[in-house]
Order: sequence, then C-alpha cells, then structure tokens
Amino acid sequence: MVHQYQLGGYHIVLDTCSGAIHVVDEAAYDVIALFEDHTAEEITAALLEKYADRPDVTEEELRQCIADVQSLKDAGKLFTPDTFAPLAGTFKERSGDVVKALCLHVAHTCNLSCAYCFASQGKYNGDRALMSFETGRQALDFLMDHSGTRRNLEVDFFGGEPLMNWDVVKRLVAYARGVEAERGKHFRFTLTTNGVLIDDDVIGFANREMDNVVLSLDGRKEIHDALRVDYAGNGSYDRIVPKFQELVRARGGERYYIRGTFTHRNPDFTKDLFHMADDLGFTELSMEPVVCAPGDPAALTAEDLETVKEQYELLAADMLRREKEGRPITFYHYMLDLENGPCVYKRISGCGSGTEYMAVTPWGDLYPCHQFVGEEKYRLGNIWDGVTNTALREEFRACNAYARPECADCWAKLY
Repeated sequence: MVHQYQLGGYHIVLDTCSGAIHVVDEAAYDVIALFEDHTAEEITAALLEKYADRPDVTEEELRQCIADVQSLKDAGKLFTPDTFAPLAGTFKERSGDVVKALCLHVAHTCNLSCAYCFASQGKYNGDRALMSFETGRQALDFLMDHSGTRRNLEVDFFGGEPLMNWDVVKRLVAYARGVEAERGKHFRFTLTTNGVLIDDDVIGFANREMDNVVLSLDGRKEIHDALRVDYAGNGSYDRIVPKFQELVRARGGERYYIRGTFTHRNPDFTKDLFHMADDLGFTELSMEPVVCAPGDPAALTAEDLETVKEQYELLAADMLRREKEGRPITFYHYMLDLENGPCVYKRISGCGSGTEYMAVTPWGDLYPCHQFVGEEKYRLGNIWDGVTNTALREEFRACNAYARPECADCWAKLY
C-alpha cells in the first residue's frame, strides 16, 4: 500500500509495508499515482498532456522515471506486498505468557480534581486507596516471576497521584534494587505526577532512580487552570511549573516528558506546546487528545478535528525550523526512525496490554492497562494467583493491526 501526500512544498510517498519514504518531484509523484493501474504508454501520454507547458518534462524523462519506479518496486521499496498479515496472529504467541511491564497504581486518590480525568479523580469509579508496601512487593515479585528470560523490566508508578504514597514508592524501588542482581533483572522505573507534592526529596530520588519522569502540564496558564484544579477549584499552574522547572534542571534536561492533554477548549494545542518550549524552557514534550464521553464538555468535536489536523502540520513545520536554528524540541508522537522505520513487532502488535503489560490496583488486582481499571469484566486476576481470566488474556493477545476489518485499508495501520 502506498500513501502520497504533500507538505511544506515536498511531494512525499510512503510505502506502508516496507517503511520506505520517498521525496520526489511533481512528475514522479504523478507517475507513482498512476503506476499500478496504467501502462507505461498511458502514463506517458497523460503526463505529457498535463505538463505540456513544461519543457523539462519530456517523454524520455517520463519513461526513465517509470523505469526507476519499477526498479524501486523490484527492490521492495515501493508497492511492497504485505507479508505481515500471515504473521500478525503469531507475534504475541512467541512470547508466551511473559510479562515485561507493570503500571503500579500506588494511589487511587489524587490531590487534584481535573474535570476530564478518565480515572474519576483517581478513584477509578471505586474507593480511594493507597497500595501497601507488601502488595507492591508482591507485584514486583509477580513481574520477576513471570518475565521469563527477559532481563529489562519496566515499572511505572501511577495513580491517581503516586506522590501521595511516596514512602511506599521509595521502599519498592529499594526492594527492587536489592534483588535485581540475584534475580538477573534490571528495573527501569517511571514516575507520572501532577507535580503538586514535588519537593527536594522527590527531585533527588527521582533523578537518581527514575529512568523517566512524566510531568502533567496542559500548557498555557489559562488552559491548564481551567481544568486541572484542586478540590477548592483553584488552578495548579503556579504551584507546579517552578517545581517542574527545578526537577528538569536538576535532571540535566533529559529523560522526562511534559505531558499535556488537549480538549475542546484548546484544539489549537500548538500554542500550549510553544508556550511550554519558548516561555518555560521545556524541550521534551507530549500532547494527547482527551479521552472522554462524546457528550462531555471537554470532548473534541468534528469541527475541532479540522483544527487539530492543521495543528499537527503546523507543529511539523515549526519543529523543522527549530532544528535548523539549533534549538530542537522533541514531540513524543513524532519520534520515528526514518532510516530504519518503526519496529515491526510494535507495528503489528501494538502496546501489548493484557499480555506483556498490565496494571495493578492498590488491592493487587490485574487489568490489561490503566484505561480498564475498575471495570470488573476486564479484571485479569491478581498478583498472587496470576492471570485467571485466561479467555480475556487471549482476547487481548489476538489484538493486532490486522484484527480490525475497518482498519484494513488504512495506510497508517502499521504506525
């Protein structure tokens, strides 16, 4: 499958199944568009007519271009046949029941009351709770016991707000570090926080032990404070921004993400990204569309979608400008290896939720990921008995880029 588009004055051709990306001139762009359904004679005649006022577009040039396109096809870089479909159902089977990552919900409570929170202000439609050290330790043991020969393991301290259970977080990290050598494992920890409780202790410990820190900030003060409020209705921007800046400075400006959410209030989200980059000095950025019910006041509308599309293109152009000026920024969803393409396994299998990756509640229940926590029908089991709802695990194992018929004709299904 080939996808063609124009952006920033470039004519771009993406070959979906090989991952090859070609930047071509206008005539070659048209040749590729006609190539599969027309003969060389038909293509030449059509384009000689189209470019009648272009002396540089000759019959000889067009025939050479057609030959070049055929060579690219023969080399597997254009119109590449889909060889992944037969493998799609087998990738996850190869790893068996190996678990490589956990999202530890150390706190089902939060000190903010964000209007759009998918987790019901940290409660996940249940009771407020903090994970005990004993439960967290068992979760880490469960991960090590079910990780097979895999050495590198991922653990995200999540909530609610994990800093509301900070002592347990520190004790769990210490436990993991104390046993990883004898177990032949290495833990990579991530902390996701709203920042309200960040202090010198958090900064020092996080910068020693956390491989990544995700900091929640929605951008401009008026945008952030409209939705990310405490229980008294006060915005949190002024409280958290200085703390984020200090943490990032102490971290050397690396291994962090400022993670924002854009809603119906700010489909023009690049204004928030540029504020975070230009006014606040952050360079590692991520911005996600809100997840909520269609009727929610925060929900993005069909009209918003057109603005959002424009914003992504605006962001691409701006990032190129910054790169040329020697002051680049990173945008999480634009991190793509253009030389080698994305990992084939990830392209087909996705995030691995419910199989390689699971979320753990304060009570030790297992769910496919944080988005499912609290929905009883999606409970997989627990950290003591393991996965007991094997039918649900197999349902998630069957999820891949080819499992949804409505995605079959989408050029982006492998990205």
